Amino acid sequence: MRTHLSCFIDGVWSDPADGSPIDVIDPATEAAFGRVTLAGAGEVDRAVAAARAAFPAWSATSKEERLDLLDRIIAAYEPRLEELATTITQEMGAPARLSRMAQATAGLAHLRITRDALAALELSETRGTSRLIRQPVGVCGLITPWNWSTNQVMCKVAPALAAGCTMVLKPSEFTPFSAFIQAEILETAGVPTGVFNLVLGDGPGVGAAISAHPGLDMVSFTGSTAAGVAVARAAAGTVKRVSQELGGKSANIVLPDADLADAVKRGVRACMTNSGQSCNAPTRMLVPRDRHDEACELAAAAAAKLTVGDPTDDATTTGPVANGRQWERVQALLQAGIDEGAVLVCGGPGRPDGLDQGWFVRPTVFGDVSNDMRIAREEIFGPVLSILPYDTVEEAVAIANDTDYGLAGYVQGPVEQAEAVAARLRVGQVTVNGAPPDFAVPFGGFKQSGNGREWGPEGLDEYLEVTAVLGVA
Repeated sequence: MRTHLSCFIDGVWSDPADGSPIDVIDPATEAAFGRVTLAGAGEVDRAVAAARAAFPAWSATSKEERLDLLDRIIAAYEPRLEELATTITQEMGAPARLSRMAQATAGLAHLRITRDALAALELSETRGTSRLIRQPVGVCGLITPWNWSTNQVMCKVAPALAAGCTMVLKPSEFTPFSAFIQAEILETAGVPTGVFNLVLGDGPGVGAAISAHPGLDMVSFTGSTAAGVAVARAAAGTVKRVSQELGGKSANIVLPDADLADAVKRGVRACMTNSGQSCNAPTRMLVPRDRHDEACELAAAAAAKLTVGDPTDDATTTGPVANGRQWERVQALLQAGIDEGAVLVCGGPGRPDGLDQGWFVRPTVFGDVSNDMRIAREEIFGPVLSILPYDTVEEAVAIANDTDYGLAGYVQGPVEQAEAVAARLRVGQVTVNGAPPDFAVPFGGFKQSGNGREWGPEGLDEYLEVTAVLGVA
């Protein structure tokens, strides 16, 4: 049984005074493999006090000192990549190959990109007869989810450090051990005492305390839209800055001139990577009506090639969803799709054949979906694709934008046509023809997908304030 103390406050690992122990469950076996302690508001108070005490000295450091620290963190991170990968596979079920190639390495990528962004940043510049000075926003509360644990921890921690902020991190209680490893990396790299603090807890206990805390100047939250609303309401009383990356229901528009076979194959793979547990997953595939049936056949064939099973096996492409609560939600939405009249092309409710234990979901494709169905409007967070027919590209754009969300979009077809369609989508990021992720460009959404941006220079800007000093230039 793996165990770990839950709090890292003011440079010391310690037991929380008001903690409650919980088991950490392997989603592939439904068995406990670890035990941690959830903290409460008292530890948040201690962590905020430590971060506030550390802020004057850390905020006064030079850009060169912060670059040096980021270099040390990168050097300390690299030797622990394999450990991070195996930990992520065990605690949230990501297939081993995905954990090694994407899950564990995402945090390292953000450290490197943030370092480049800081190196290029002018902390002071002249405008007319005035000087603009970029200063850290202050003490930050960072709340991260379980689905991409190193990605979402480091795309907040790295820019906060680079900006000169101090912080309190609340990682997900479902994926605590990968967060502990990242805290140990920061400790090894010599992050000054009190600059980084970690308090493990649940949303009602620690997340709410961070959101409302008067000692914090900013809260950065990644998670569901419903939880984001709660964070914003709690933060409003102290008028702190709130940056949020929330849910999504991304459309993947396959244009009439696209290579349908390639486009559908790419779309299925992108939708179902990480068992569909990505906020930017292209879960609505829009295809020309006269090719809808062909697209469904192609999608079913692509889904059939996925290997669902033991995430520690390198042959596995699709592991379980991360926890039992999420499995129940996916099952309910699968049944809703059937009840509302969508055509079940493949998959459906229940576990895949031969997998009677673990939170595994059958890779599912629905056809003939209308945009008013629940499976087209709600974020499912499972390996579930909805295929919607359209008659004109104009209609496809309208369907894509007819959603409460606006995190990401996808367009497939001739580049010039795809770029023109991309410019009409009300989303924060558009992927054309399966382009790979680019951590140097901003990531974030419109509408109920949140506000603010992460990744690259724009992600660093979130942690900076600008002071205008007049008459000195």
